[in-house]
Amino acid sequence: MASITFEHVGKVYPGGTRAIEDVSLEVGDGEFVVLVGPSGCGKSTLLRMVAGLEEITEGEIKIGDRVVNDVPPKDRDIAMVFQNYALYPHMTVFDNMAFGLKLRKMPKEEIKRRVEEAARILEITDFLDRKPKALSGGQRQRVAMGRAIVREPAAFLMDEPLSNLDAKLRVQMRSELGELHTRLKTTTLYVTHDQVEAMTMGDRVAVIRKGILQQVDTPRALYDSPVNVFVAGFIGSPSMNFVYGKLEAQGDNLYATFNGVRLRVDPRALEAHPGAAGRAGEEIVIGIRPENFEVKGAVPGAADDQVLDVDVLFVEQLGSEAFVHFEQPVPPVITPDIHELLADQGQDASVLGNTTKMTARVNPDLAPKVGDRVPLWVDTSKMHFFDKESGERL
Repeated sequence: MASITFEHVGKVYPGGTRAIEDVSLEVGDGEFVVLVGPSGCGKSTLLRMVAGLEEITEGEIKIGDRVVNDVPPKDRDIAMVFQNYALYPHMTVFDNMAFGLKLRKMPKEEIKRRVEEAARILEITDFLDRKPKALSGGQRQRVAMGRAIVREPAAFLMDEPLSNLDAKLRVQMRSELGELHTRLKTTTLYVTHDQVEAMTMGDRVAVIRKGILQQVDTPRALYDSPVNVFVAGFIGSPSMNFVYGKLEAQGDNLYATFNGVRLRVDPRALEAHPGAAGRAGEEIVIGIRPENFEVKGAVPGAADDQVLDVDVLFVEQLGSEAFVHFEQPVPPVITPDIHELLADQGQDASVLGNTTKMTARVNPDLAPKVGDRVPLWVDTSKMHFFDKESGERL
């Protein structure tokens, strides 16, 4: 096993398009790190540079203590698992898993031992004599994983390996990959656009936007303390609600205000945002996660100055939870990615209207009906505050 280190890595394509900007990151020996971000953000490019499938324009990449910028892919001691499995259809499962070892002239006994051990770990021993066409999608992905495992590489590189599976199988394979990593302890760099996948699998998660590394931390730290509006909106499902508002002091308390609403801010939120108190009176971005709402009747002793009265537009009943959708008559927050999307389309913020759509996750037994006016308690201890212009956390 070995660490993977990015030192000021950049990638510029011949036409001048910049895909990666000054990325520095270390994946520790035996660590599982997930690269996550929207499509086209550069995460797969980073992975392919580690594999040697993309040229490194700037900086260095190390595997262990060795700089691999000019090392051929076959000599980097890594194994890659792709989205499309890339199995040979005319070969059996055994031969697919053994193929790379045969190319390396490994003794037959050692090949057999490695393949059978990997098959046992992945629970595909009964399929070793089958061809890929006789397997389900999940079984094919296990074979692709087995082909990587038998290499016993210094590191695994995985490029959206679960994206071709249906939703139920993805959930199952997520847990199996987690168990596999716990058992093998092989350094793993994993790419996905699915933030739920990233949060449930990674020891640490690296969030990337437009080729720039935004934040690297544990899943819980990303959720609790996002460094900017982009990370806050990307991490969490449904995504965080944002609204333009102000912090106003009254006596010993600070209130978050927007559209005539005044919510007393719990001191714990201010402790987590040391720059917020000094911005009283200025317009900022206020963030509230859907799960930090609840129907007032479900919260014993809910304070009236932490309640938001809303008109229900739509309710999604999911059994274990319910999503309540409502609006606030204030212009929506234009995050950097939304601003760039509008600019690319030759439009401005006026096309988004003058209302802000919001979502609350509530107790399904107390979920209101469409058209109801309902009081929602807000856990203001978990409010988030960001600078209006830069989007940075206060």
